[in-house]
Amino acid sequence: MSRVGIPADGFKTVGQIVGTNTIQFHTAQDGMTITIELLSAHVSGGPVLDAEGRYVGFISEFDILKALEAGQDLNSLTATELMAGHPIAVGKSTPIPEAIKLMVDNHLLNLPVEENGEVTYSVTRHDLLRASIGLAVGIEE
Repeated sequence: MSRVGIPADGFKTVGQIVGTNTIQFHTAQDGMTITIELLSAHVSGGPVLDAEGRYVGFISEFDILKALEAGQDLNSLTATELMAGHPIAVGKSTPIPEAIKLMVDNHLLNLPVEENGEVTYSVTRHDLLRASIGLAVGIEE
């Protein structure tokens, strides 16, 4: 029995998953704007892109909480100052088990997906869990 939105042989690669996190930041954005975007979108982080659209880092709620704990003013910090360097991303052809291993090994909540050299969306732990048990987007409704 096939289910709507699910490949006949199940989800195998990241590219088959409908990612639910499309939020992205730019290096010059200020920390307060980023924080409000994360809270409004109900996501835990997003990739940071430079002026040419290259993926250069990732900002998570943890990065923002660390800045606040250190007494820093989010209005005066840029994405570049907040972001974690050494960005990790996957391609659409990445097998789901490999993406899960990357997330677990690196304690990631989101995993950016690159397509033709650009980050187009991020998959979340929720997205990978849903795909791993064979459920499509919309199961929550």
